[in-house]
Amino acid sequence: MKKLIVSIKENYKLVIAVLIAGLFIGWLAFHPTKQDLIVENQIEGHEGHNHTAEDPTTWTCSMHPQIKQDKPGQCPICAMDLIPLTTNTVVGDDIDPDEIALSESAAKLADIQTMSVTRGTPENSIYLQGKVKADERNIAELTARFGGRIEKLFVNFTGQLVRKGEKLATIYSPDLVTAQRELIEAITFKESRPSLYTASKAKLKLWDLTDAQIKAIEENGEPQLYFDILSPITGTVMMRHISLGDYVKEGSALFQVTDLSRVWVMFDAYESDLPWIKNNDHMEVTIQALPGNSFDGKVSFIDPFINAVTRVANVRIELANPGLRLKPEMFANGILHSKVAESTDELLVPKSSILWTGKRAVVYVKVADRESPSFLYREVTLGPDAGNFYVIIDGLSEGEEIAVNGVFKIDAAAQLEGKPSMMNPTGGAGSTPHDMSKMNMGGDSKTNKKDDVSQMVSKSDKRAVAMKFKMQLQEVFTSYSHMTDAFILTDSVEISKGAKKVKSDLGNMDMSLLKGDAHMEWMDQLSILNKEIEEIQKSGSIEKQRISYALFNDAFYKSIKTFGIDSGTVYYQYCPMANGGEGAFWFSKIKDIKNPYFGEAMLTCGETKETFKY
Repeated sequence: MKKLIVSIKENYKLVIAVLIAGLFIGWLAFHPTKQDLIVENQIEGHEGHNHTAEDPTTWTCSMHPQIKQDKPGQCPICAMDLIPLTTNTVVGDDIDPDEIALSESAAKLADIQTMSVTRGTPENSIYLQGKVKADERNIAELTARFGGRIEKLFVNFTGQLVRKGEKLATIYSPDLVTAQRELIEAITFKESRPSLYTASKAKLKLWDLTDAQIKAIEENGEPQLYFDILSPITGTVMMRHISLGDYVKEGSALFQVTDLSRVWVMFDAYESDLPWIKNNDHMEVTIQALPGNSFDGKVSFIDPFINAVTRVANVRIELANPGLRLKPEMFANGILHSKVAESTDELLVPKSSILWTGKRAVVYVKVADRESPSFLYREVTLGPDAGNFYVIIDGLSEGEEIAVNGVFKIDAAAQLEGKPSMMNPTGGAGSTPHDMSKMNMGGDSKTNKKDDVSQMVSKSDKRAVAMKFKMQLQEVFTSYSHMTDAFILTDSVEISKGAKKVKSDLGNMDMSLLKGDAHMEWMDQLSILNKEIEEIQKSGSIEKQRISYALFNDAFYKSIKTFGIDSGTVYYQYCPMANGGEGAFWFSKIKDIKNPYFGEAMLTCGETKETFKY
């Protein structure tokens, strides 16, 4: 047993010695020498050399071009994901420095489409509202030719139908009896003093007695005590001013009789509608009280004056009225398909080609003879709205090629490169007018998470917008509605308070929810909204507040049109007299007109131009 234990101990020592020897040999075999380290460092230095440092990628913000970084990340101002800065340089002697050049792949990705500017006949459909009115040429006003007492009354209510020559009332007149006696006495002097007889007879004629009545008086030799008042036309008694037993004076109103076999329909046309309306234009008329029926008429008269209060001109058509179905004061709607009254050959461009800032209309003109698509910023003067087209008054020539789709993307590229663009016509870096670094952009840890919310698509270019952003915009709209109520009440102090709340809600908008073009478009709109709401808040003058309110509404319209809100039905309304007669818009949650630009002075002046339903 002792020998076995001694043997195990000796073997154990041997095993330990072998292991130590093996480890030492392995270290000698695989441990790098000093020379090996030098070579390895040289190799690593060569392989680790950054060849791209010679051509580094610069990352920038599509909304804030002044932000430039050497690695991807988020914009420190708006929390938008940075994009690699790539420029497409066009080389040549005839190159305009303001050209926006796009690569073929970028143009295809942006779905840029162009068309040539052509001449055509502008056409539009004008929708008018009006009322049925009596034909003023067929109205007969009966007045008392002599004073007296109403002895009999044959017309007892308004609306009664009468025929020409029918008795309306019987009157007793002492003055008429006296005049008859003068005629009877003058008959005896007819031969010797014919002028006296003629004068007595003419007096009775002026009092509306017929030759037959005068002849009967002469033959009877006695005055007639009672005389009948006869209807001069066939029609409807529209007014009855007398009752049985009334005493009337000469010139007193008795009856008004109107022939309604033909009627007028008077439509209200705003100034912007008038260029499209001319005499003899056909109009399709529908009456709200007669659904399923339509009437065709021609424009017979256009008022030469604009009403100073309502800012509309009357447009009249005439309609036959068999069966008297059309009754005065019925509401009517008219659709007039017309061409521009003054011209039939104008430059026309699609509405999708126009970027409208409220003050400027902008198009992008394609530069010819370029290998890659290049565009130039161009301001134009717009003429009448022609349905899906605009008439161009100035700024374009026939045959020029313009972008009609993806225009906003071209404008975004211009902003990124600091070239003239919609919101910055003079160009230069940093096209956003205001420093938004102090605003809450929502750039927190939630920015990198995808919100599990439903998406909506706008009509403009089907951009997806987070429902959360839509709900935030709803908060702004709610505050805006309270501010609008203050405008209606003409309360400058409450307007300032309301503007403060709107500004606060705008600051709470989380712009990181928007990506790409949607983000850039909101930034453009936000700069205007913030500027004008600050003016409304700071100004103590209701007139200045209303000017800024009109500009705010122009930008707010684009926001609601693009992103939508969660408010059921919203009405976009218009007053042609506001903003110094240039016209201005506002939003309302009710269809009835309550004008915030004039308050009680002209509370109902205006009309609904567009209805949003969400």
